[in-house]
Amino acid sequence: MFLRTTRIVPLRHAAALCVAACLALPAAATAQVTAFKQAIAETASRDGELAEFYRSAEYAPLWVGGDEASRARREALLGAVSTAAAHGLPSRDYSPDRVLRLLREAESERDRGRVEVEMSRMFLKYARDLQSGILAPNRVVSHIKREAPRREADELLRKLADERPNALFRSLAPTSPEYRRLVRERLTLEEQRRMGGWGPRVPGGRLEQGDSGERVVALRNRLIAMDYLRRSPTAQYDARMAEAVQAFQRDHGLKVDGIAGESTLAEINRPIDDRIGQILVAMERERWLNSPDRGKRHVLVNLTDFKARIVDGGEVTFETKSIIGKDVPDRETPEFSDTMDHMVVNPSWYVPRSIVVNEYLPQLRRNPYALSHMKIVDRNGRSANRNRGFAQYNKSNFPFSMRQPPGPKNALGQVKFMFPNRYNIYLHDTPAQSLFTRDRRAFSHGCIRLDDPYEFAYALLERQESDPQGYFQNILNTRSERRVNLDQPVPVHLIYRTAFSKTTGGMEYRNDIYGRDAKILAALRSAGVAVDGKAS
Repeated sequence: MFLRTTRIVPLRHAAALCVAACLALPAAATAQVTAFKQAIAETASRDGELAEFYRSAEYAPLWVGGDEASRARREALLGAVSTAAAHGLPSRDYSPDRVLRLLREAESERDRGRVEVEMSRMFLKYARDLQSGILAPNRVVSHIKREAPRREADELLRKLADERPNALFRSLAPTSPEYRRLVRERLTLEEQRRMGGWGPRVPGGRLEQGDSGERVVALRNRLIAMDYLRRSPTAQYDARMAEAVQAFQRDHGLKVDGIAGESTLAEINRPIDDRIGQILVAMERERWLNSPDRGKRHVLVNLTDFKARIVDGGEVTFETKSIIGKDVPDRETPEFSDTMDHMVVNPSWYVPRSIVVNEYLPQLRRNPYALSHMKIVDRNGRSANRNRGFAQYNKSNFPFSMRQPPGPKNALGQVKFMFPNRYNIYLHDTPAQSLFTRDRRAFSHGCIRLDDPYEFAYALLERQESDPQGYFQNILNTRSERRVNLDQPVPVHLIYRTAFSKTTGGMEYRNDIYGRDAKILAALRSAGVAVDGKAS
């Protein structure tokens, strides 16, 4: 898909005509200073952060003063909030018309004091929404185990007082290339929607090379509208159309065979509003990760993409397929960030208690000699007597733990990569290699399995070993469990993006496997974000 640039619309001309009058506010008269300060103190008292800032600033105005600095701040705020919709923010919360009305209706010094505080409230709401997101992540989806980087009011307001306001407003949005590409793509798709979208759906079933007729024409027209195919009058499903379908399949995580089968047509027929919604959610998620330092080298796992990557200086230097948690509530892989500091070669698997009592105990109750590859021990490390059986135990009183010793059939494979966290999630090898041939790979209990774990280990070790492959293989061949520390710990980010950009232009989309983006989109709509062209 090729990107088309779309210019963000500036402050409306009608509002701009009123700006000169509303922004040219006189300085407060000396006799009225007390009334002005008292109004600020009273209005700000409902918000502890604002009250503390104005108290420490001796109630000096940021917005309604008659000086040039105050005028510049007013102009910058009006210009910034007029672009809120372009960022997928709820414009109703910071309308330029509301700012102008407040300024126009301020007649007394008490009025001006109240307007001063209301403008600071509006600024903080806009700044935080743009910097850190509209929603609290874990309140919308419990499996999102991260908090957005909320900025303190005092920090934001002091920056406003000390810095050039336009520069400050430009610095609020995430500076990542991904965020900028998402903003552009959303504007592009909204323009496409105004022009009628991608046209009629493709009716019927499977289409492949050699077919012809009206259904092929419908497919052709939709691929053209999506920028996957050049304009052509052909009604034949030819090699060029098959190549366009393959490109579409790659961008949507589908089997790449050039055949427009059931799953491919379902994605081709998705409404343009669905894609805009996915981008809105991706923008909000990018705001939640609005940190200047995600790690020059870091591991990035996009759960919906079933891929794990090593990123160095913004470039992907290693990539492998992954398997994530099964799409049931107690097995979903959570989203969070932490730091990988070691790997374990030839690991033992210490079976989580939930798996022991929910999955393995029923088998042991039926047959005490089941799971013979597992070591069953009590709290003192003594092996359980299988001859006595386990029928007398249930979930609450089972007194044993279970461990699978190192070996090629170990559930963790032969290496695991540790970023210690409270969720007991890590990356690891697996003996179940056949599962990597599937397009949809959600099979684990929550941890992330890697298709190429040895190569992943070599890539991590290359910074500290002259022969990372030889070093790793020597340890592996001992068949003994061994911890290998990373000299330079690596940040790990487990993310969930159903829409993400390509550095070469265009977008990729994935299915909302856990249904998380649907919840976030509904919450954005409830917060007043314009979805489907309409705000809630």
